Amino acid sequence: MKPVVVVVDDEKNTRDGLARALKKSYEVHTAESGAQALDILSETHADVMLSDLRMPVMDGITLMKRALASSPDLVCILLTAYGNVETAVEAMRQGATDFLTKPVNLKELELVLERVLRSRNAETENRQLREQLDSKFGMENIIGTSPQMQEVFDTVRQVAGSRATVLIQGESGTGKELVAKAIHQLSSRNRAAFVPVHCAALSSTLLESELFGHEKGAFTGAAERRKGRFEMADGGSLFLDEIGEIDASVQVKILRALEERTFERVGGQETVDVDTRLIAATNRDLKKMVAEGAFREDLYYRLYVVVITLPPLRERTGDIPLLLKHYLDEFNRENGRDLEGFSAEALNLLSSYGWPGNVRELRNVVEQAVVLSRGKRIGVKDLPAHIRETGGDGATAPVGQGTLEELEKQAIAQALKAAGGNRTRAAEQLGISRRTLHRKISEYGFEELK
Repeated sequence: MKPVVVVVDDEKNTRDGLARALKKSYEVHTAESGAQALDILSETHADVMLSDLRMPVMDGITLMKRALASSPDLVCILLTAYGNVETAVEAMRQGATDFLTKPVNLKELELVLERVLRSRNAETENRQLREQLDSKFGMENIIGTSPQMQEVFDTVRQVAGSRATVLIQGESGTGKELVAKAIHQLSSRNRAAFVPVHCAALSSTLLESELFGHEKGAFTGAAERRKGRFEMADGGSLFLDEIGEIDASVQVKILRALEERTFERVGGQETVDVDTRLIAATNRDLKKMVAEGAFREDLYYRLYVVVITLPPLRERTGDIPLLLKHYLDEFNRENGRDLEGFSAEALNLLSSYGWPGNVRELRNVVEQAVVLSRGKRIGVKDLPAHIRETGGDGATAPVGQGTLEELEKQAIAQALKAAGGNRTRAAEQLGISRRTLHRKISEYGFEELK
């Protein structure tokens, strides 16, 4: 399918000449005025608009601005017989992709069209890829419509595009790594690597080598040079989970890497330069650790640039039905099951339980129940003994019936309320498309929300 070019010029000879030159490789439409060009653009999905700059009634820059307002992906190239640097700069500032002088050199025009279309196609492919990745790794994987989680989502969106170091605080199981991945994926660094390191799992010696790499012969068993995680994350993001567990000697090197963006591998003299964004997480009170001398104060303040605090699940119990539905769907698919939902008793028990292991514990409980349940719904008998033994005595009021459909209705209502009726944001938090949300609203009879 040929790319579509709209040629706009009030001079008939110029207009027709350009159309003849381009028609072999492009589908060409011509317009003698800005108004006619806008009519064509409203009916045709054009790839490029080639417009004269000086025309009566509507000049080329005005036409371009109006065209881009309705078609942001349109490539605009302006032509003028009065070419000068100032005019070119103004055209580019207003949104033109390129600028050519008249009479047009047809060979130059051909090369410019090939270049701008190749660049636009690459941008479109990259955007589509980012959208696909966002669907898999973005905030759609962080479930919650409570006010606390909405605040987290807003902060993630705001900070993602910056270079700032981020510290994520929260109890184990609250989803700190998911938030870190979302920050990376929503940033301009998403084409490079997201490199996680779970600091508590490594001794200080191993952690230093893991983070900064080592030279051949640096220690027994170092048979060759090895890159560290800082290098692997160059241009991307390094996630240090449980940074409060890091030994003081390693803290010094991390501080230098953050401040100077340089370090040396273990056993090496060569200085390595990196452009790595650090995202750290902890379930400990770093400020208290600083006061006790267990964590460097200078590193603490270097990390404490942007802080995101994830609430424990017991403080956002309104999200429990949404989480239960999400993981029930997931494990139904993974295990070839078609469980309809939870019994009212099981749902009330799960909603009143304290969840010391937070979302991670809830996910594991749902997976176990899906695998072991013998009925069409998950009942109290399908839940782990430690949850059954709580007896349902909790702070949360009963949440009603627990079929999959009813859980979905509750989740949609909560998401729309939390998003203030904004369907795009509600769909994002539910992990579904806006079109699906519209269909569900109609299907469940939420007429008052339309």
